[in-house]
Amino acid sequence: MRDFLIIGGGVIGMMTALQLADAGQQVTLVERGECGKEASWAGGGIVSPLYPWRYAPAISQLSRWSEGVYPSLALRLLEETGIDPEYRQKGLLYLNVDDADQALRWARQLGKPLERVGADFVRHKEPGVTMAGDSALWMPTLGSVRNPRLAKALKARLAAMPQVTLKEQCEVAGFIQTHGQVAGVATSQGPLTAERIIVCGGAWAAQLLATLTVELPVRPVKGQMIAYQAPPGLVQRVVLKDGRYIIPRADGLLLVGSTLEEKGFDKTTNAAALASLQRSAEAIVPALAECPVAHQWAGLRPGSPAGVPFIGALPEWPNVFINAGHYRNGLVLAPASTHLLVDQLLGREPLIDPAPYQPTPERLIQA
Repeated sequence: MRDFLIIGGGVIGMMTALQLADAGQQVTLVERGECGKEASWAGGGIVSPLYPWRYAPAISQLSRWSEGVYPSLALRLLEETGIDPEYRQKGLLYLNVDDADQALRWARQLGKPLERVGADFVRHKEPGVTMAGDSALWMPTLGSVRNPRLAKALKARLAAMPQVTLKEQCEVAGFIQTHGQVAGVATSQGPLTAERIIVCGGAWAAQLLATLTVELPVRPVKGQMIAYQAPPGLVQRVVLKDGRYIIPRADGLLLVGSTLEEKGFDKTTNAAALASLQRSAEAIVPALAECPVAHQWAGLRPGSPAGVPFIGALPEWPNVFINAGHYRNGLVLAPASTHLLVDQLLGREPLIDPAPYQPTPERLIQA
């Protein structure tokens, strides 16, 4: 019997496994497909909520801590695996912000560098960007990571750790119950037992926990994105306008996102979303009209009430834990939310107050 069994091989599941293994624990991670190929792969990789001043304190607490982890995590994984997660800290330009005063008050309160800048500043930083107004906001500390490569590096590191067993293409059908306790899970590769079980199933977490008669208010929310193949350097920084963003990669790939669609577990793409994303991107950087769209894809975010994740033990099943419901901020919150859960699992002093994230009966029955 292993100490811990993690269900779900996204960034949340893999970071949980990494921290437990670093602490000397024995871990089995099961993934129904391939690790890192669902929401962790499909997102954009911005290491901050899009408009951080608009979020609840529970989310802000996690995001502030996580933001500072990514530079060292990326360097660690590069050194250990040879795979570069491509962490880039070149800042973010916010265009057309209608609550700029609120944003600046938020930044002053937290000591975050955020300033109002004019058109000349924007042209100097990003000559290809077109502004609709005469002012913007600039956050120089914001970074981004190339999330598919982050997931690839995490998987490679876990595969090399003797304390970790990775089982891909291993779908969990339900929980094994003995004498009113959860002893393990039934999978497509046979039963697996563990002292403690951690559900990191993203948009699929509610389906799995329903087999324990736990009503988790987490649902799939589809997001479609596109990527242009542009000349390297056309855009150097993340640019955000009217809820849509452009994220540059070092090789010239420019990601544009994203839609918000309540379509269940449907991950198909469509021409309407493509056209909408192109209009948004080309309104920010007109030169993109001359660049080809190289890719279009969709992923499923784990939507939850107010976007506050569920982190902790289930009330009726004290050896079953959950870390899910991060909505649009799974990558953003992953280092802090996994650290907070591992603190609880190992009896350490928690990183922050865990109370707002606990899957209490009151939170579980919310619609």
